[in-house]
Amino acid sequence: MPAESLDDAATVRAYKSLAQVERAFRTIKTVELEVRPIHHRLAGRVRAHVFLCMLAYYIVWHMRRALAPVLFDDHDREAARVSPVVKARPSASARTKAQRKRTHEGRPVHSFRTLLQDLATLTRNIVRIGQDAPAAMLASPTPLQQDVFNRLGIPIAP
Repeated sequence: MPAESLDDAATVRAYKSLAQVERAFRTIKTVELEVRPIHHRLAGRVRAHVFLCMLAYYIVWHMRRALAPVLFDDHDREAARVSPVVKARPSASARTKAQRKRTHEGRPVHSFRTLLQDLATLTRNIVRIGQDAPAAMLASPTPLQQDVFNRLGIPIAP
């Protein structure tokens, strides 16, 4: 069975996608995911560790795509690309975000790390009053946090 051939543009796009793979490994190894080398000797544990690393990266990838409008990431990159051979330029919306440091809605633009830090301030507290059973209380999300949860499809009860 003959292998599928790629046209010139598809070949260039496939080659340039190697940068995404390199970025993925950098993401896994750096503080963004905080996945450190763990030395396993048993095959099942090695497979489990690799699976968890790839699952963590997939979650980050999915989040970055869904949250691109509130991040410095270019969420309109393909619209700005004229040819796969020409060096990619930021889209007009990405340039606007970078210059204004604000989203289209007027909120501050975040890096992925600072957005995670902001999300980490949302707390869940266990409260017990007298002899009553403990109750979980979720702090009210900020407008930015609520927007992020909406974009990710995560329902947050008021």
